[in-house]
Amino acid sequence: MRISLIRLRPSQIAASLAGLSVFVAATIVSSAQSQKNEIVSETGITGIEGPAVDADGNLYFVTRTGLTNGKILRLRPGAKKSEVFVPLTDGRLGNGIRFDKDGRMYVADFRKHNVLVIEKGQKTSSVYFTTNDLPAGATKFNQPNDLAIGNDGTLYASDPLRKKGVATGQIWRITRGADGKGRGEVMTSDRKDGKMGVTNGIDLSPDGKTLYVGESTTGQIWAYRIEGNKLVSLTGTEPMAKLTGGEIDGMRTDASGRLYVTQNGAGRIAVVTPFSKDAPKIIPTLKSGPSNLTFGGPDGKTVFVTQTDGGGFIETFNVDVPGREPCPQQKSPTVCGP
Repeated sequence: MRISLIRLRPSQIAASLAGLSVFVAATIVSSAQSQKNEIVSETGITGIEGPAVDADGNLYFVTRTGLTNGKILRLRPGAKKSEVFVPLTDGRLGNGIRFDKDGRMYVADFRKHNVLVIEKGQKTSSVYFTTNDLPAGATKFNQPNDLAIGNDGTLYASDPLRKKGVATGQIWRITRGADGKGRGEVMTSDRKDGKMGVTNGIDLSPDGKTLYVGESTTGQIWAYRIEGNKLVSLTGTEPMAKLTGGEIDGMRTDASGRLYVTQNGAGRIAVVTPFSKDAPKIIPTLKSGPSNLTFGGPDGKTVFVTQTDGGGFIETFNVDVPGREPCPQQKSPTVCGP
């Protein structure tokens, strides 16, 4: 092959370098803007978890002191300090929170093995679904952890079991009965022996047909087709994705179907494109302990992260696609429009 030497005048070289400098600078600024994280609450919030945004843009999350003093806090839009929304009584401690289209708030109570509900406009919680009254030998909650809600109002609850020598979990499907109470059953799966790992972060695809389940100890993310009460793996005997570093904790999907997954202990959020061979995009967080996340803001493109490290606080960053949930909640043309 012949290589020809092209001679450039000094003015041409200078112009080319100037153009390159502008391109590089623009790329760096763009990257910095997309990864700009800010603290938007007070610090020192212990046991912070379970963020969720209501139709008015208020952010709710749980807090506790050890295994006592459970509360749900609210951070109003533009506020820098949260307020107590509901104290959790009778020793209840919250974890995941979700809202349905009618404004009801559902809370996974891992301490007393319930799913609680707070009706729109109310400030007291009641038991929506529990396994405490089931007879001996029946399948019961291990420790309900996180929730996902379908477009039809069906709740899915991750239910890990993690103790010495045991690391497993299950998924519950909970529907609303005519009396307003939940009806729940454990979902079966086609995994080997029907066994899952330590089920934790959980969410649905935008069309509601696929359930994504993150497993803490294995770093695996499984994608299941929902067939009534059965979960069918969409990737056979292997997980859809596997993350390394920290533990998989909270999970949310955006309106395009991408998964945002907190890697607690690693100080980052992995953005996973389902069924893609591309490596996840990594978004660093301000501290090492992101426990969960949700979407909110006027256009649904603000991500709120509960950060357990550094005393406990809420941090945010902006993204280019809104979350899956704000569309049915906010009914805003800026979020849900074509």
